[in-house]
Amino acid sequence: MRRLTSIGAALLVIGMCMSAQATQTVNYSWENGGTILGTGTSNNTVTAINVVDKVYDGSKSLELTDTTSTAAYAYLAWVKGLTAGDTVTASFWVYDTTSSSPSGRIWGHYDDSATDPLEYDTSASGNSTYSLGTGWNQLSYTWTVAAGHTGLVVEGRIYTSGGAIPGSIWLDNLSITAPDAATVVLPTPEPATMALLGLGGLIFIRRK
Repeated sequence: MRRLTSIGAALLVIGMCMSAQATQTVNYSWENGGTILGTGTSNNTVTAINVVDKVYDGSKSLELTDTTSTAAYAYLAWVKGLTAGDTVTASFWVYDTTSSSPSGRIWGHYDDSATDPLEYDTSASGNSTYSLGTGWNQLSYTWTVAAGHTGLVVEGRIYTSGGAIPGSIWLDNLSITAPDAATVVLPTPEPATMALLGLGGLIFIRRK
């Protein structure tokens, strides 16, 4: 009986380890011509374009420009199909060359809609660290999903102050690690770009 109990305990530990490892990692570097999912607020003044002059890796990156406000938020990815206690880790590389403003930050909010990547339910917080102003550096954060929430939007934030408006930062190499059962929704190219690529109305939804 003692041996059976030990075997059962060992199998339970193995099962728990396998469950903990059931994750997917999705990488996105704006190579397909997409920009952001949106901003979701009427007073958000961020603009987002693909550029080729400041790139961390590959041939394209994302330039975020804040035109009139002191903070602007771009929605980079939507992870849905989550449950309480799930963890989501996201990171991206950000480029800026000023020690104060503009600067970048990684943040998140909950979006519990089944279909709308622009819904905002409540803040999920984020990293208190800003980009360093020394060129490219990586920002990352891990969220633990709170009870009652099923979706998380990863934000790239740009902060401007002290006459630095308009100001720009550049993002590249977004990486998201999420539960294997979750769906990660990423930006798609504009319709004209999709037509040029021969992709028609394909929606870039990554799910493992």
